[in-house]
Amino acid sequence: MKDSIKLIANNKKAYHDYFIDEKFECGIELFGTEVKSIRSGKCSIKEAFVRIEKGEVYVFGMHVNPYEKGNIFNKDPLRPKKLLMHRSEIHKLEGKIREKGLTLVPLQVYFKGSLVKVEIGLARGKKLYDKRADIAKKDQRREVERDYKEKLR
Repeated sequence: MKDSIKLIANNKKAYHDYFIDEKFECGIELFGTEVKSIRSGKCSIKEAFVRIEKGEVYVFGMHVNPYEKGNIFNKDPLRPKKLLMHRSEIHKLEGKIREKGLTLVPLQVYFKGSLVKVEIGLARGKKLYDKRADIAKKDQRREVERDYKEKLR
Protein backbone atom coordinates (compact mmCIF):
# COMPACT_ATOMS: atom_id res chain seq x y z
CA MET A 1 0.00 0.00 0.00
CA LYS A 2 1.37 3.41 -0.97
CA ASP A 3 1.95 6.03 1.69
CA SER A 4 -0.21 9.08 1.21
CA ILE A 5 1.64 12.38 1.35
CA LYS A 6 -0.11 15.43 2.84
CA LEU A 7 1.83 18.69 2.59
CA ILE A 8 1.81 20.82 5.77
CA ALA A 9 4.33 23.61 5.14
CA ASN A 10 6.34 24.63 2.09
CA ASN A 11 9.38 26.94 2.01
CA LYS A 12 9.04 28.88 -1.25
CA LYS A 13 11.59 31.41 -0.05
CA ALA A 14 14.30 28.71 -0.08
CA TYR A 15 13.80 28.13 -3.82
CA HIS A 16 14.05 31.88 -4.41
CA ASP A 17 17.20 32.42 -2.34
CA TYR A 18 19.12 29.18 -3.04
CA PHE A 19 20.04 26.69 -5.74
CA ILE A 20 19.01 23.28 -4.34
CA ASP A 21 21.64 20.65 -5.23
CA GLU A 22 20.35 17.61 -3.32
CA LYS A 23 17.26 16.78 -1.28
CA PHE A 24 17.02 14.50 1.74
CA GLU A 25 13.97 13.16 3.54
CA CYS A 26 14.26 12.82 7.29
CA GLY A 27 12.04 12.23 10.28
CA ILE A 28 11.60 14.74 13.06
CA GLU A 29 11.48 14.25 16.82
CA LEU A 30 8.25 15.80 18.13
CA PHE A 31 6.07 15.64 21.22
CA GLY A 32 2.41 14.62 21.09
CA THR A 33 0.92 18.09 21.29
CA GLU A 34 3.24 19.28 18.50
CA VAL A 35 2.06 16.47 16.22
CA LYS A 36 -1.57 17.36 16.93
CA SER A 37 -0.86 21.00 16.12
CA ILE A 38 0.90 20.03 12.86
CA ARG A 39 -2.07 17.80 11.95
CA SER A 40 -4.25 20.90 12.07
CA GLY A 41 -1.75 22.65 9.74
CA LYS A 42 -0.23 25.09 12.22
CA CYS A 43 3.43 24.94 11.26
CA SER A 44 5.79 27.40 9.54
CA ILE A 45 9.32 26.93 8.17
CA LYS A 46 9.77 30.28 6.41
CA GLU A 47 12.57 31.50 8.68
CA ALA A 48 13.93 28.06 9.58
CA PHE A 49 17.45 26.75 9.02
CA VAL A 50 19.25 23.46 9.64
CA ARG A 51 22.54 22.89 11.49
CA ILE A 52 24.64 19.87 12.32
CA GLU A 53 25.83 19.94 15.94
CA LYS A 54 27.79 17.16 17.64
CA GLY A 55 26.92 14.66 14.91
CA GLU A 56 23.17 15.36 15.09
CA VAL A 57 20.97 17.40 12.77
CA TYR A 58 18.68 20.10 14.22
CA VAL A 59 16.18 22.47 12.65
CA PHE A 60 16.08 25.93 14.24
CA GLY A 61 13.33 28.51 13.79
CA MET A 62 10.61 26.05 12.79
CA HIS A 63 7.47 27.44 14.38
CA VAL A 64 4.85 24.94 15.59
CA ASN A 65 1.90 26.72 17.19
CA PRO A 66 0.99 25.45 20.67
CA TYR A 67 -1.90 22.96 20.62
CA GLU A 68 -5.10 24.62 21.86
CA LYS A 69 -6.04 21.82 24.27
CA GLY A 70 -2.47 20.98 25.29
CA ASN A 71 -2.18 23.30 28.34
CA ILE A 72 0.86 22.19 30.44
CA PHE A 73 2.05 19.66 27.85
CA ASN A 74 2.77 22.32 25.20
CA LYS A 75 6.42 22.95 24.39
CA ASP A 76 8.15 26.14 23.26
CA PRO A 77 6.98 26.82 19.67
CA LEU A 78 10.50 27.75 18.48
CA ARG A 79 12.53 25.10 20.29
CA PRO A 80 15.23 23.36 18.19
CA LYS A 81 13.87 20.09 16.83
CA LYS A 82 16.07 17.08 16.16
CA LEU A 83 15.96 15.57 12.68
CA LEU A 84 16.33 11.81 12.34
CA MET A 85 18.84 10.65 9.71
CA HIS A 86 21.27 7.79 9.28
CA ARG A 87 24.75 8.50 10.60
CA SER A 88 26.30 7.91 7.16
CA GLU A 89 24.01 10.56 5.63
CA ILE A 90 24.94 13.02 8.38
CA HIS A 91 28.69 12.45 7.77
CA LYS A 92 28.15 12.90 4.03
CA LEU A 93 26.34 16.21 4.63
CA GLU A 94 29.01 17.42 7.07
CA GLY A 95 31.73 16.80 4.51
CA LYS A 96 29.90 18.62 1.73
CA ILE A 97 29.08 21.61 3.92
CA ARG A 98 32.72 21.97 5.01
CA GLU A 99 34.39 21.67 1.63
CA LYS A 100 32.03 23.57 -0.70
CA GLY A 101 30.47 26.23 1.50
CA LEU A 102 26.97 24.82 1.08
CA THR A 103 24.16 25.14 3.60
CA LEU A 104 21.13 23.11 4.68
CA VAL A 105 17.61 24.54 4.42
CA PRO A 106 14.25 22.92 5.21
CA LEU A 107 12.11 22.75 2.06
CA GLN A 108 8.86 21.22 3.24
CA VAL A 109 7.09 19.50 6.12
CA TYR A 110 4.59 16.77 5.30
CA PHE A 111 2.86 13.64 6.55
CA LYS A 112 3.95 10.40 4.92
CA GLY A 113 1.36 7.97 6.13
CA SER A 114 1.12 8.78 9.82
CA LEU A 115 4.71 10.05 10.20
CA VAL A 116 5.84 13.67 10.05
CA LYS A 117 8.72 14.09 7.59
CA VAL A 118 10.92 17.06 6.75
CA GLU A 119 12.58 17.48 3.37
CA ILE A 120 15.88 19.33 3.65
CA GLY A 121 17.99 20.57 0.79
CA LEU A 122 21.71 20.98 0.32
CA ALA A 123 21.77 24.51 -1.08
CA ARG A 124 24.07 27.12 -2.60
CA GLY A 125 23.18 30.79 -2.19
CA LYS A 126 22.00 32.75 -5.21
CA LYS A 127 23.49 36.05 -6.21
CA LEU A 128 21.27 38.99 -7.14
CA TYR A 129 21.80 38.49 -10.88
CA ASP A 130 20.76 34.82 -10.52
CA LYS A 131 17.49 35.91 -8.90
CA ARG A 132 16.89 38.42 -11.70
CA ALA A 133 17.46 35.72 -14.32
CA ASP A 134 14.96 33.42 -12.59
CA ILE A 135 12.35 36.17 -12.46
CA ALA A 136 12.89 36.89 -16.18
CA LYS A 137 12.44 33.18 -17.01
CA LYS A 138 9.19 33.03 -15.01
CA ASP A 139 7.85 36.13 -16.77
CA GLN A 140 8.78 34.72 -20.17
CA ARG A 141 7.12 31.37 -19.41
CA ARG A 142 3.99 33.18 -18.17
CA GLU A 143 3.78 35.18 -21.42
CA VAL A 144 4.15 32.04 -23.54
CA GLU A 145 1.37 30.32 -21.58
CA ARG A 146 -0.86 33.39 -21.94
CA ASP A 147 -0.26 33.48 -25.72
CA TYR A 148 -1.00 29.75 -25.97
CA LYS A 149 -4.30 30.17 -24.09
CA GLU A 150 -5.32 33.00 -26.43
CA LYS A 151 -4.60 30.82 -29.48
CA LEU A 152 -6.84 28.09 -28.12
CA ARG A 153 -9.81 30.48 -27.83
